[in-house]
Amino acid sequence: MEESVYSKVSWRLIPFLFLCYVVSYLDRVNVGFAKLQMLSDLKFSDTVYGLGAGIFFIGYFLFEVPSNIILSKVGARVWIARIMATWGVISSAMMFVTDAQMFYVLRFLLGISEAGFFPGIILYLTYWYPARRRARIIALFMTGIAFAGVIGSPLSGWIMQTMAGVNGWAGWQWLFLLEGAPSVLVGIWVLTYLDDGIRQAKWLTESEKLLLEENIHADATDKKELTLGQVFTNGRVWLLAIIYFAFIMGLYGVGFWLPQLIKNTGVKDLVNVGLLTSIPYGVAAVVMVLMGRHSDTTGERRWHTAVMGIMGAVGLVFSAVYGDNTVVAMAALTVATAGILSTLPLFWTLPTAYLTGTAAAAGIAVINSIGNLAGFVSPFLVGAIKDATHSTAGGMYLIAGSLLLGTFLVLGAIPKQLNR
Repeated sequence: MEESVYSKVSWRLIPFLFLCYVVSYLDRVNVGFAKLQMLSDLKFSDTVYGLGAGIFFIGYFLFEVPSNIILSKVGARVWIARIMATWGVISSAMMFVTDAQMFYVLRFLLGISEAGFFPGIILYLTYWYPARRRARIIALFMTGIAFAGVIGSPLSGWIMQTMAGVNGWAGWQWLFLLEGAPSVLVGIWVLTYLDDGIRQAKWLTESEKLLLEENIHADATDKKELTLGQVFTNGRVWLLAIIYFAFIMGLYGVGFWLPQLIKNTGVKDLVNVGLLTSIPYGVAAVVMVLMGRHSDTTGERRWHTAVMGIMGAVGLVFSAVYGDNTVVAMAALTVATAGILSTLPLFWTLPTAYLTGTAAAAGIAVINSIGNLAGFVSPFLVGAIKDATHSTAGGMYLIAGSLLLGTFLVLGAIPKQLNR
């Protein structure tokens, strides 16, 4: 009976949360595609672009913890709907950017509006699934990143190429408008679809609710219950935040620069750039699910995470060394993307196995907000290095080093007993 109940829960929640994450990630990184036209239209340097792309995460950092605590108080349904509608409006408003200052302001506001979405969903999943089931579930949810790349990359390339000049707007302006609107619509849908927890789910029978609640209660008995103040001074929370920072360096190194890296190999047509960009994300989606399932089956977390981190680093190095060879660079970028994206759902089994209650709400937010500062550091440094050296190779080596640091910390500092 238990398997059928969790299957019912997963079919109800995961496809919808997956959709929410797809539109979230698309709005966050479509600036990577807009860059291919935006920089020449607005006379931006790569440093200006990198700073604007990354400043999103300053607003994200400042409002992440308060947002997640509010979600735990008012419920996921209302708060996630608010988050999605707000960022959709601001993302669409990016079409009106005319100078660097406006670019920075809107990206900062976009970070504020989206703060709390991802850690809120991770927290929300702990309301439904015990730790032993969480790697595969988080992996399924986080394949939204990969799927956003699979459908978003060709779509972004097509919008920018075919809509350029329509109504007097540039292709990148249409990109922001057309990819921002779905977030508002899905945000409204959240209000009618999501339940705040097991007890509110009218689509479950009473016996099904009791089974789920018993598993969550049993799962919580061996976790750490920290006060809000203790969360901010807990060494393990900070360690996890540093590890996540190292891995997020890789995520946004790929997310913001993959179209440019592919273009640098000699591919000029934007539609072809979009189609090729979808390949690494498609492979990554499969690897994420397989690794999450295998980790849950074996109960091992640390080595699964570490192997994927090494895979990401090696792929980035080879993509830089063979950056002028489309076939080899694409193979290396595919390996890198699959490795980097697979570290993330595996990583999130570690803090959710350790924290519960208020500590989970605040701890997940602290880890995510600090880790996502890498979303500011990564594109800014790659952009600055590219302006200084006229090559993205140095930036890829830097990100590969960050991935190896995260891998070393997972193996050297995370206790083996956190394997579940």
